[in-house]
Amino acid sequence: MTPTALPRQEKVWDIVVRLFHWSLVACVLANLLFLEEGDPPHRWAGYIASGLVLVRIVWGFVGSHHARFASFFPTPSRLAAHLAALKSGRHESSAGHNPAGALMMLALMGLVISLGVSGYLMGTDQFWGEEWLEEVHEALATLLQVAVLLHVAAALLMSRIERVNLVRAMITGIKTWR
Repeated sequence: MTPTALPRQEKVWDIVVRLFHWSLVACVLANLLFLEEGDPPHRWAGYIASGLVLVRIVWGFVGSHHARFASFFPTPSRLAAHLAALKSGRHESSAGHNPAGALMMLALMGLVISLGVSGYLMGTDQFWGEEWLEEVHEALATLLQVAVLLHVAAALLMSRIERVNLVRAMITGIKTWR
């Protein structure tokens, strides 16, 4: 009988990263599914989401190791190496965000900030009732929905490839490889 290897575990995401992630999920889902466009609760959820992203950006410079942008910033060379490794089947799981996941995270944060700015501008005297701005805001919301779906699908796929439950890791902060 051969001994069974114990799963490898590593503390990855700190409480700030996890609270940011799930609070942002709540704001985005509330605005997309439950709150009426333009009503005060919709606007406040958008402002809170934008504020969360700003906090996360600051935390990306001063937070724990895996929270810092320097530890996972998706440079072209890192992204190319990651995609080549995936394509060849020799992918090794990273402790923090992989380059593709980091690129998606930055895109999602950019979309949320852009939605917050465009939503705020729609309520100002200068841009009140401007149809082009409403169209931009709606297009950004649609892009965010697509990006969120891709993010969820990629997290599930990478969980399978890396043999780690990424959803559980984003709840507990600990990655456990099987």
